[in-house]
Amino acid sequence: MINWNNLDTLKSFEELKNVNKIDLVKAMSGESGAERVKKYSVPMAAGLNYNYAAKEIDDSILSALDKLAKEAQLTEKFEALYNGEVINTGEKRMVLHQLTRGQLGDKVMADGVDKREFYINEQNRIADFANKVHSGEIANAKGEKFTTVVQIGIGGSDLGPRAMYLALENWAKKNGTFKMEAKFISNVDPDDASAVLNSVDVAHSIFILVSKSGTTLETLTNQSFVMDALKKAGLDPAKHMIAVTSETSPLAKSDDFIEAFYMDDYIGGRYSSTSGVGGAVLSLAFGPDVFARFLNGAAEEDKLSANADMMKNPAMLDALIGVYERNVLGYPSTAVLPYSQGLSRFPAHLQQLDMESNGKSVNRFAEPINYVTGPVIFGEPGTNGQHSFYQLLHQGTDVIPMQFIGFKNSQLANDVVIENSTSQKKLCANVAAQIVAFACGKNDENPNKNFKGGRPSSIIIGEELTPESLGALLAHFENKVMFQGFVWNVNSFDQEGVQLGKVLAKKVLAHETDGALAELSKLLEI
Repeated sequence: MINWNNLDTLKSFEELKNVNKIDLVKAMSGESGAERVKKYSVPMAAGLNYNYAAKEIDDSILSALDKLAKEAQLTEKFEALYNGEVINTGEKRMVLHQLTRGQLGDKVMADGVDKREFYINEQNRIADFANKVHSGEIANAKGEKFTTVVQIGIGGSDLGPRAMYLALENWAKKNGTFKMEAKFISNVDPDDASAVLNSVDVAHSIFILVSKSGTTLETLTNQSFVMDALKKAGLDPAKHMIAVTSETSPLAKSDDFIEAFYMDDYIGGRYSSTSGVGGAVLSLAFGPDVFARFLNGAAEEDKLSANADMMKNPAMLDALIGVYERNVLGYPSTAVLPYSQGLSRFPAHLQQLDMESNGKSVNRFAEPINYVTGPVIFGEPGTNGQHSFYQLLHQGTDVIPMQFIGFKNSQLANDVVIENSTSQKKLCANVAAQIVAFACGKNDENPNKNFKGGRPSSIIIGEELTPESLGALLAHFENKVMFQGFVWNVNSFDQEGVQLGKVLAKKVLAHETDGALAELSKLLEI
């Protein structure tokens, strides 16, 4: 039997708060630090490795975290999720994004169908469509091949797919799988759509409209914007657009599209990169085989996340260390710092994934909770971030835990030697140096140049950013967020916080306002 209890009612949490804290500066200095780097490391899928040596943990804290994992029934709750129990209590829905990349447990039936078969069928339909576009069987009105794909969507329909595309763009070009350039339109600001349309040849562009409900205001507005541009160019929009939507959406059977591919209500937007939301654009851009490899990496990481042994489950371990930092050490934020230009938009995706999922102040039963939940997530790729906000990370008044991501090899492999080392070696040297600098600090008689250290971080290390390692990386963070939601007893799969602003915006546009809303509308000349 699974018990859904608040964190502050768990005996293991009280024990965790009383475990002696460690001195990270001392722990990471000298031979002690070297031994920690060797010891505190867990293999991930696709050749990745999670190293948490520079976190404020030791064996006693890990033992207490293991007790918390067991009392909070994290393994059992994940098993219930992938076996199709109603985990999204706010919307009374199952949570099935893992099924898009593999069957972890029992057959899951919903809406009268086997959901795994449903997702595979849609992936196959997308693959067939993409292959026909690449071969020219599906072409524009003149019979010419499409050369660019443009995704129209917002939130999870943009952030995840855009981050995944950028992550694999250079890899695909090097490996000969780059098929079509992809662009993205998300913001309802007309400057966004205009800029994208001005940068592409619309006559040779195919557009993907992504909206599960078929009613998203920003997305439908941008659809109309694009359709207008196509008409002005003398083109038939219906021969340039496809839809990714639900079968019950008004978009599903519309004559405005070449084809419609389906998703369902059991996959939240921020968890949809491995569904048709990411599948259509990535398959068109890189080919269906690359998308399949991406799914395989995610599936392998999901298998590790189902392991009941915390020390062999990197997502669970990462999640519990994060809970310790948030609820015992009191750290308010987490910085995600990928030392890979391909992952330049990955922190933006994780902002939505984490903050939309666990930014909650009531539990899964809509009861107020008395402890902090999700941290503020932010980040930029290294080394850019070093010349931006690292000053605050090193010497600011808040201690902000960091999650580094690094790869031994670059994607393009056309590096040059400058001052006895390649650019990639310099990049890797920077990330290693930053981890030690944050942890150990530096004593200086001048307070302005003194670094206290004790700033915790972890790093995920891989050989190269590939489709498989990207899939594993994505699944790791999705499962980390899930496990933290279980510990905090919140529903990580609804997002009521994004709804109120939408409702009020519609009132403004309908001129149904009063008070401050009316006056602000006047200021903006609405």
